Amino acid sequence: MGILGIAFVSACIYFWSMQQHYIFEPTNVLQTTPERVGLKADELHIKSGTGSDSGELFSWWIPADANDAPTMLYLHGNDKNVGYYRELEYARMMHKLGYNVLMIDYRGYGKSTGGQPSEAKVYEDAESAWNYLVRQRALMPNRIFIYGHSLGGAIAIDLAVHHPEAAGIIEESSFTTMAAMSDIDYGFMPTSLLIHERFDSLSKIAQLKIPLLIIHGTWDKTVPPGMAQQLYDAAPEPKTLKLIKGGDHEDNCSVARVECRQIFSSFVSQNLH
Repeated sequence: MGILGIAFVSACIYFWSMQQHYIFEPTNVLQTTPERVGLKADELHIKSGTGSDSGELFSWWIPADANDAPTMLYLHGNDKNVGYYRELEYARMMHKLGYNVLMIDYRGYGKSTGGQPSEAKVYEDAESAWNYLVRQRALMPNRIFIYGHSLGGAIAIDLAVHHPEAAGIIEESSFTTMAAMSDIDYGFMPTSLLIHERFDSLSKIAQLKIPLLIIHGTWDKTVPPGMAQQLYDAAPEPKTLKLIKGGDHEDNCSVARVECRQIFSSFVSQNLH
């Protein structure tokens, strides 16, 4: 094997062993708090996992004014936490629309405990948050909407597949598969063979049995807008795709504030049971 061959194999081994660091970029610094953006919130610590990997999910419960309000389970992306300005601006929008909001940090993010994140663990964390809403808060599943941004969209799709009793899922700026995303940056390697944190939303989305809303910016430079179309095409009805003109990966509801509120409000009102 020549020098180039050895270098290629070494690069593949490095990618395989380090992909969790490529996928997950947890940050522990909270940029702000609900109170600073005008929201009243209860700090929660939701138990998740078993054994040595178990931990507590640092979370915020932001109650709506109405007792019978629908609820948004909020799942953020790979390099955020519940204290990021973007996340709390979205939570504030949801609250103004009349929804309860539960925001969670996966294990390894923010102030959550339980070691480093993985695909299996973030799925488990989303399930723990769902169980908290249904079992401890005794909320009706058909009044809970699952929202996920970017990586959180992939987590939301997995959770929604396992909970056809949910009211609906809103996926924003998310991707088809992690292998497809890796091809963008590491196209010279056989990423489909090397990826073990697969996040295969393209296969899972076909199994949905609840209403789906996909939101994606036309100027998204992180996740190509074409991936939103692929997900939409693979999903069963009822489904809606909203492309935000000029929206990038994280700023759709800043670029089109009024339109975004209308999109959320219409989807929720149409799918409440």
